[in-house]
Amino acid sequence: MTAVLALVLLVGGSARLATASSRGPTLTGFDEHRAYDLVKLQLAYGPRPAGSAAERAAAQALVGRLPGGHFEPVPGGLRNIVGGLPGREPAIVLGAHYDTTPVPGYLGANNSAAGVAAVIEIARDLAHDPRTLGARAIQFVLFDGEEAPAGFTDFLAQGLRGSKAYVAAHGATTTEMVLLDFIALRDETLPRELGSNADLWARLRSAAAQVGTLSYFPPVTSEQIFDDHTSFTQAGIPAIDLIDFNYPCWQRTCDNLSQVSQTSLAAVGATVLQLIRNERSRG
Repeated sequence: MTAVLALVLLVGGSARLATASSRGPTLTGFDEHRAYDLVKLQLAYGPRPAGSAAERAAAQALVGRLPGGHFEPVPGGLRNIVGGLPGREPAIVLGAHYDTTPVPGYLGANNSAAGVAAVIEIARDLAHDPRTLGARAIQFVLFDGEEAPAGFTDFLAQGLRGSKAYVAAHGATTTEMVLLDFIALRDETLPRELGSNADLWARLRSAAAQVGTLSYFPPVTSEQIFDDHTSFTQAGIPAIDLIDFNYPCWQRTCDNLSQVSQTSLAAVGATVLQLIRNERSRG
């Protein structure tokens, strides 16, 4: 992903809305320990740039962890990992990218192994929920090729390859999209990214209030980020990006396991799990 650095807008309110007691979830089936183990699993394969042998090996370890998990082709020999739960269409999409920045030695713990782990754990939790008549279908997507190749000149043209392919194939049957990226930083703060749908973000904050994590989602707006949700918003599909771009280890080799907070992973995972449960039952 890349940031539109000229667009920085902080709108009212403090950086922490809720009390200290709201820094952790109170209602959740989300298991941050299992998710943390999935982060470690991915990092064990080393750097995983799009199309690399390490990425393909990691993909084989991930695909069976999503309900109905399978590969879908992406131009250039890449592959999205897709799973889902049946229900009323159009479907909700929950996604993250599983490739890493093509920087030597870069493990991508927060960018975006943590997001991948959270998607898989949320999928597991939702798969165990009782079937409800009329609930929306949900698709889980681990995007390949989010990062542009080394030496790129235009991120929007050369990056976001997996999300572009997914929207081309499934955009007509998608109602909204939630993207997880940079979600397990220490001292995590997730303002609404300027390109994220305001109504869907408000519902995310309502879900955070339900589980006691509202302080992670302050009532401010940050700069626009070009990320996999952009492929959806450009197609007119409401989408939000959970990303804390105030991250000194972005595209640096210090983005390793030491930067992953299980507390933040638990809080964001619980919030998004509650959001998806709420969204599945909406009219």
